[in-house]
Amino acid sequence: MLPIKDLNRSFTTPHINRWILIINIIIFTLYWLSTQNILDNRFASNIEENFVTFPNEILDGQRLYTLFTSMFMHADWLHLLGNMLFLYIFGDNVEDAFGHISYLAFYIFCGLSAVFAHIASINTGLAGVADLRTGVVGASGAISGILGAYAVLYPKAKVLTIVFYFILPVPAIVFLGFWFIMQWIYGIFDISGGVAYWAHVGGFVSGVILALAFGLKRKRAREARSSL
Repeated sequence: MLPIKDLNRSFTTPHINRWILIINIIIFTLYWLSTQNILDNRFASNIEENFVTFPNEILDGQRLYTLFTSMFMHADWLHLLGNMLFLYIFGDNVEDAFGHISYLAFYIFCGLSAVFAHIASINTGLAGVADLRTGVVGASGAISGILGAYAVLYPKAKVLTIVFYFILPVPAIVFLGFWFIMQWIYGIFDISGGVAYWAHVGGFVSGVILALAFGLKRKRAREARSSL
């Protein structure tokens, strides 16, 4: 199933979500241009050497800043576009519920949770052949948190989804529940293909917890103000 858009209007302008989108796209575009020798190829080499998260380094307390920088890096165009599609569809409403600054903190926290879930999956053997020395990049952990929060905050919202050859309005809880179950299945059976599925699981669970703890209250307060 591939989402096209959600039928859920945001009441505020999603400034933070837009900036996250723009920064991710700019960074990868510059990186890709460097790999194609259109820009100085030392830029791509510098990115790969200095801003990718390596789990073994994190466990040793080294280069902890990469936990943040790796959230804005992607492996290829498909990786980037897939992540940005989900961020664009679901992020604005979650930002609407949390508020701009809180949404940024939420996003970063979910991204960090996702990386630590990935590291834990390697240490416990859940991640199969994954190695602590293999670099980790991508916004998908943080975006998984957005999906978890969206499932809590807007379970009945409709998501226009491509299902085989049809475009159907699927309830968010069904679409996101199916997505979450698939991450578990891929992780358990080690259908990785280089994807850190346990990071997705960790990010999603973090998003659910934060939405239950803070997001629902903020969303109800905003709805109460708008009804006055």
